[in-house]
Amino acid sequence: MPGPRSSRSAAALFLLATGLAGCADYAPRPLSPQAAAVAFEARSLSDPGLTKYVQAHLPHGAPAALSGTWDLDRLTLAALYFHPDLGVAQAQQRVAEAGVRVSRQRPNPSLGFTPEYNFDAVSGMSPWILGWVLNVPIETAGRRGDRERLANDQRDVARFHVAEVAWQARSRVRSRLLDCDSALREQALLGQTLDLRDNLLHAMQRRLAAGEAGQAEVAAAQAARDDARLQLDRARGRVAAARVALAAAVGVPVAALDSVTLSFDALDRPLSAANIPAPAVRRAALTNRADLLAALARYAASESALQLEVARQVPDLQIGPGYKWDQGANKWSLGISLTLPLFNQNQGQIAQARARRDLAAAQFIALQARDIAQTEHALAGYRAALAAQRAAQSLAASQQSRAQSAQRQFAAGYIDRGALDLAQLRALAAESTRLSTSIQAQQALGALEDAVERPLDGAVEMGALLRDPPANRGSRP
Repeated sequence: MPGPRSSRSAAALFLLATGLAGCADYAPRPLSPQAAAVAFEARSLSDPGLTKYVQAHLPHGAPAALSGTWDLDRLTLAALYFHPDLGVAQAQQRVAEAGVRVSRQRPNPSLGFTPEYNFDAVSGMSPWILGWVLNVPIETAGRRGDRERLANDQRDVARFHVAEVAWQARSRVRSRLLDCDSALREQALLGQTLDLRDNLLHAMQRRLAAGEAGQAEVAAAQAARDDARLQLDRARGRVAAARVALAAAVGVPVAALDSVTLSFDALDRPLSAANIPAPAVRRAALTNRADLLAALARYAASESALQLEVARQVPDLQIGPGYKWDQGANKWSLGISLTLPLFNQNQGQIAQARARRDLAAAQFIALQARDIAQTEHALAGYRAALAAQRAAQSLAASQQSRAQSAQRQFAAGYIDRGALDLAQLRALAAESTRLSTSIQAQQALGALEDAVERPLDGAVEMGALLRDPPANRGSRP
């Protein structure tokens, strides 16, 4: 029959084994730069997972995701699926969520074994004295609840940061798509300009051969044609660079754009001043910006941190029941210990936490004021851009009308080809100005959307998606 010492040792070993049974296993996940690079190069907008993702999250009434045309909404969804920045933000959110789990944990007790040897033991008695001490920490003043509230607030900060990164992804896609649209249209206009400059140069060379023009006039026509060719080459370079930048904004290699058709329709519909959200709606949008919500959550976290430091004025308790087998005698003890607040009462930490709360409040007020100023500035800029666009449209229409009149006069034999080409060049110059003001208006609209962090084109579902984006999948190893 086992003795009392063996029974107590078995009980201690059982408690130890029970505690170790819940331990997690380590599973290595090596990260290979080469494999990551290969996986990135293999990304495609025809990825089956992306196709399902787009179909599940397209706004209601949007074109089916089965076509090969990719517009702003679909490219935004691709960015949410692929872009690594969102993967980083969501990984940070998972870290914060794990912090909530940590905050809910109770402190573990500790078990101490204190064997002693008695050199003066009575003959026939065991010289060994076996002692066990169980230390049970007890948190006081509701400290665990304060710690959990702090972790919840920090999780909210991370969650709002994810929404902010999602909006930034949409903003980058819109900006880079607009750059592509601008570069392609400019390239088309410069191609027509170069053709007309070629015609004018050939006409001037014929006049020189006939003795009706001088060498200086031919040289001027040659320089104008060379300048148009240079501008066209630069525009082609801007098209290539814009495609690379758009692919980077989506999070795919540029080759992924080669097999799809880009749609710029969403960038060809200027929002009229009448459709700009009213001041009350703008103010509501400002109070719901992700960065403002994150700042509010940081303030709440500073409040919780202050509560936690105040609670730490009350020391925790350590209750330590013990047992000792002393040469056949069973001895039980009960120890109670706590930290004596003699030299400090946590006042320094409390003052620091209170200062951090004041800092968080000041940062929120400053951020809100900056966001309001940004919104008003963006609104004024958009209205000015719309006025400039209307003036440019009027000028382009006027020059186009003159070019059409010149075409009729040329057909009737009243003017020569050179006069017609000059009229068409003036119309192209006016169209280039109209294109420039149209792009500037779209850029101003993008700045206004960034100021309120919501789409202003009626894409309500897309706005809700950006405020609460689904899990990014493309950046996970």
